[in-house]
Amino acid sequence: MELSTTVIELRYALDTFFFLISGALVMWMAAGFAMLEAGLVRSKNTTEILTKNFCLYAISCTTFLLVGYNIMYVDNSGGGWLPSFGALIGTQAEGADHSLESDFFFQVVFVATAMSVVSGAVAERMKLWSFLLFSVVLTGFIYPIEGYWTWGGGFLSEAGFSDFAGSGIVHMAGAAAALAGVLLLGARKGKYGKNGEVHPIPGSNMPLATVGTFILWFGWFGFNGGSQLMLSDFENATAVGQIFLNTNAAAAAGAIIALAVCKMRWGKADLTMILNGALAGLVAITADPLSPSPLAAVAIGSVAGALVVFSIIGFDKVKVDDPVGAISVHGVCGLFGLMMVPLSNPDAAFLTQLFGAAVIFGWVFGASLVVWGILKFTIGIRVTEDEELEGMDSHDCGVDAYPEFVSVK
Repeated sequence: MELSTTVIELRYALDTFFFLISGALVMWMAAGFAMLEAGLVRSKNTTEILTKNFCLYAISCTTFLLVGYNIMYVDNSGGGWLPSFGALIGTQAEGADHSLESDFFFQVVFVATAMSVVSGAVAERMKLWSFLLFSVVLTGFIYPIEGYWTWGGGFLSEAGFSDFAGSGIVHMAGAAAALAGVLLLGARKGKYGKNGEVHPIPGSNMPLATVGTFILWFGWFGFNGGSQLMLSDFENATAVGQIFLNTNAAAAAGAIIALAVCKMRWGKADLTMILNGALAGLVAITADPLSPSPLAAVAIGSVAGALVVFSIIGFDKVKVDDPVGAISVHGVCGLFGLMMVPLSNPDAAFLTQLFGAAVIFGWVFGASLVVWGILKFTIGIRVTEDEELEGMDSHDCGVDAYPEFVSVK
């Protein structure tokens, strides 16, 4: 009896520790998003994009603690659609495999990831305070509601919708919120010509963007691996190893294929596309990093790596200005990942996956469009033309990221 109790306690401790370490890895992805976006915007907007990323993480942690986690997981009816709308994180259930607090920490960093997707897409022309107000609503209410429908045991979960670590629930949801904002916001000045020309606006720091992508790649092992939820027995430990392998394989394949597509299309290696190719592979495999074979993971990452390049080109053709390619990486490739799940997971069905994706996108896009619209017609969401020309750093923050470029009079 004593040995059995000791084993249970050890497994509880190990699984709790696994949750905490996985959550810490995902938290580090916040730094990855900050570095990637800071590298892909112009130098005059660097401090502002860093401020957004730092503050959105703080806001996400606070709103999800106060209301979001409760909406998503506490006292909800199975198979329902309307959550309980309580506060705080509830109490520890008897016989749990890990601590409630570790579960909250692992979940809250996912919320911050969804919001981080938005910041890059609306960069270089959105008001800082409008963005931060929107982040309160997305992380406190919009995301937790669709989270209840899926991971929280709501009607999409009961219908058989499958999204292992959040290709749709996290990444596509973030992209849907971003797309709603971008459509109301409009393109950056000078991005598109009168006759449909696309004028590239290069980022300021490619080393920073590359480091940010490596950080995201690294953090993704916690994102996908931690979603197995347990590590303390043979089956789960083996599964985590498979998840790590497939996650890495998809990212690598995405980068290679994006490189090949760039070479065939432009004759050059476009670093930004290659970075997005790796991220596209990561987003796509996230829907199910366990079931596919390693070769299937390579195939999923490869298609995503090509898809993201053509998606970025396509959005530019219809004048949807996304400075970092977030809508393509997280939205288009998130949807692609969801639709690939039935190929290796016999418990998933294409129509159910499509239904779940449509519900998630429709809810997040529609709700975000309403919130962005309210902000637009009250405090405004876009800076003035002069402020955009001068740069967001000077207008919103009063601190230049690269002061050696600023003349002192």
